[in-house]
Amino acid sequence: MATTLPTSASATNAAARIFQSTTRCRFPRTSPVLAPSRSATRRFSGVACSPGIAGGVGGQAAPREDTVRIVAVVGDGSISPLKDTPWEEVMRHTADRMKWVDEGFEMLVFTDKSMDHDGFMQELSCCDMLVNVAITGQESIQWLIQNSKNIPNVLCFQSSPSLLNKLGGTYVQYTGEQDFFGKLASVGKPSGAKESTEVLKTISNAWERHNSDDIRFCLLVVVNAYIRPVDMLQNLRAKGLSTLSCMIKNCGPQILNCLFDPDCRKAIQCLNSCSPTDQVCNYRCIASYESPQLEAFSLCVLQKHNCLELNAAIPSKPSVAPLSMFREQQLSHEVAEDLFVGWLDNLEWSWRVVAGQNPAYDQFPCQYQIFYRGKAKGSFWYEPIFQVKTLDEKLVWRRRKYRVRRASTPGTFYFSVLDNGVVSKEFWTIVDVSDDFSWGLFHYHGAAQAAGQSYTGAVLVTPDGSYPDGDNPRLDSALEKCGIKKWELYMVDNCSCMGAPLGIPEGSRLHYQIAPGNEAGIMQRI
Repeated sequence: MATTLPTSASATNAAARIFQSTTRCRFPRTSPVLAPSRSATRRFSGVACSPGIAGGVGGQAAPREDTVRIVAVVGDGSISPLKDTPWEEVMRHTADRMKWVDEGFEMLVFTDKSMDHDGFMQELSCCDMLVNVAITGQESIQWLIQNSKNIPNVLCFQSSPSLLNKLGGTYVQYTGEQDFFGKLASVGKPSGAKESTEVLKTISNAWERHNSDDIRFCLLVVVNAYIRPVDMLQNLRAKGLSTLSCMIKNCGPQILNCLFDPDCRKAIQCLNSCSPTDQVCNYRCIASYESPQLEAFSLCVLQKHNCLELNAAIPSKPSVAPLSMFREQQLSHEVAEDLFVGWLDNLEWSWRVVAGQNPAYDQFPCQYQIFYRGKAKGSFWYEPIFQVKTLDEKLVWRRRKYRVRRASTPGTFYFSVLDNGVVSKEFWTIVDVSDDFSWGLFHYHGAAQAAGQSYTGAVLVTPDGSYPDGDNPRLDSALEKCGIKKWELYMVDNCSCMGAPLGIPEGSRLHYQIAPGNEAGIMQRI
């Protein structure tokens, strides 16, 4: 299940300025402007730097003029909180994922036991950013302090307090004494210690969420703020008076209706408690307090009039190839759709989600997938049903409805949905489905253009929601095609799923050519 994140923090801030005299609600502040500081300059020494080595693996291509060089040093043998995965593996995977954002981001990963490597000092002298992770050995600490004095940007995570953070050439410290999940102020161009502290607060907030997306985000924030602009983060920039004018002119009734509706107002208050970069928190607020008023607000402010002047494109990376053969036959569009339809007819659903990679969209409990052919010729639909645990600890069911169209290559599809007033468009790939329909892996790229959100993810599905038994090299290979590590997956809680609002419209059509048989492992031709 992948749904859009119609975050409207900036819009609600503008609404608050209009109506703050008539309400006591506190609204989210505008997201920060994290533009590169003019005082922060790229560093080049007389030492020749290697041509872009991601994760310590050599490359042959000549370096780009705008290459951003990052060196990460991790404590030898240190263990991360991401399912006890070694930090070295996590950071090497992060280096690969940085390339998905921009080919000009080059990141090398070393352990503190390999700092005497011939190339390490050379790379350190050329880097724009040093990232220290789990450095606690006294000898390593002293060496890094002595040899990082000329590096303008230094981040330190889970390391000795003796290692200090530095942003734009200025040492900064974030103690965490402020409201840890508070909204960030509009910091403009981070040119002073106070502004750098706010940037560091953003980074600290994201790092503590302990997932691969936010680890990468921490590095991108620094690149964007102090080295060069990152297109992926362009929507963090506030729009100011133009947003306010657009909202007053076009959406006054919708704003008033939202402010005076209890659920819509709770959604705004809940969003106010989230960091603007915490997609999990933001989407949980929206899914917890859905209402017609909230949908009308987002539809007017974001989708119809784009008052925040946001934009987002569907990511192109990682490029994931679809399944090409199924049961020794070339995959066709019809069979690909049958794979999506899955177990529907034998069961009340097509698939159940076991695990997913996206922390915002794939972690909800009790996820059912229903795919079916509609009454109209060529129509195909996807309806995910899932539970949301609201902020007042209630479990509520949510259901969405996607229109699905075939892409040019069998096994790839275009999805679109209107979710809480915002249109989300996605590109899905059937990565693999086992011959007996015992499991499947579906990957997606998506964007909610009007909300300025782009995202990627993947879901592992089975008929009953349980993880496939035993070692499964084919599944491992499918995950590798997506650039996903097992430690990135979020296991879905499928324990208490009674009362799911299942069912499909009358007259819907199911399988066209193949379907799971009545006996395990048996396929039947329609």
